[in-house]
Amino acid sequence: MNSQKVLHYNAFSTEQTKGNPAGVVLEADAIDEAKMQAIAKAVGFNETVFVVQSDKADYRLRYFTPGHEINLCGHATVAATYALKTTGRINADTNEIVIETNVGVLPVSFETKDGELVVTMRQDRPQFLPFHGSVAKLAQSMGIATDEVDDRLPVVYGSTGTWTLLVPIRSAETLGRMQSVNQDFPDILAENPRSSVHPFVIDERPQELRMQARHFSSPYSGTIEDAVTGTASGVMGAYYLTYLHPDRQQVEFVVEQGKELGREGKVYVRVDRQPDGLEVHISGTGVFVEEFEVAYRIAK
Repeated sequence: MNSQKVLHYNAFSTEQTKGNPAGVVLEADAIDEAKMQAIAKAVGFNETVFVVQSDKADYRLRYFTPGHEINLCGHATVAATYALKTTGRINADTNEIVIETNVGVLPVSFETKDGELVVTMRQDRPQFLPFHGSVAKLAQSMGIATDEVDDRLPVVYGSTGTWTLLVPIRSAETLGRMQSVNQDFPDILAENPRSSVHPFVIDERPQELRMQARHFSSPYSGTIEDAVTGTASGVMGAYYLTYLHPDRQQVEFVVEQGKELGREGKVYVRVDRQPDGLEVHISGTGVFVEEFEVAYRIAK
């Protein structure tokens, strides 16, 4: 057996019992990919992020679920860069860095609001693909009736670095009583069987826009549900400008997520329409919880 020290941070909350937990391993250059995967499995969080050196950016981040590596993770990016900043590895007077990820080099900025450090990351350019599967089977896999899916809006795959199936739902009450059967997802999601599933509700008022969501993991990841999701929150903003308001140039809103897991958090989303496409940013804070050590074994 091997062992590794891991830092536990929660993203999108300032409370140690709220938000989305991430394992953070700083200065991970000596850890190879097989060990990273084994460590992530032993940690058991939805994602563990490893910070390594980069010849293209200030840092390279690698993200692992207990089951496999993923290209980009919003909450783990917030957790890792929050850790780098608050532990002094990023200078106090440095307000922006760039990180290398599997989807490219992305900027991350820092500012203090109401005494709290807030991290803002730009995500990959949004992409969408049509869903051709059965909405009835999809609803059943989430434990709800077909007519609780909002058929006024499209069900589509979306990505700002990681693919998820965006499922518009009519009411927050429906979100609250969902019970997912994750092992059914790959057969239903035939076009993209490794995708996660992201049901969400749009609360659009004259002076305010909010969204609520849940995030059910791909069964290949080894987890069931993500408490508060960064990349899925960002792609919801791109969905809003693509399918609801294609004439608007910009949108800002808050995503509330995690209530059903007792881990409430908030993600702040901003999307701007640029000449070359939509530019997506998410913002959130973080909190250090503890340092712990995991024992792990390399899979053979």
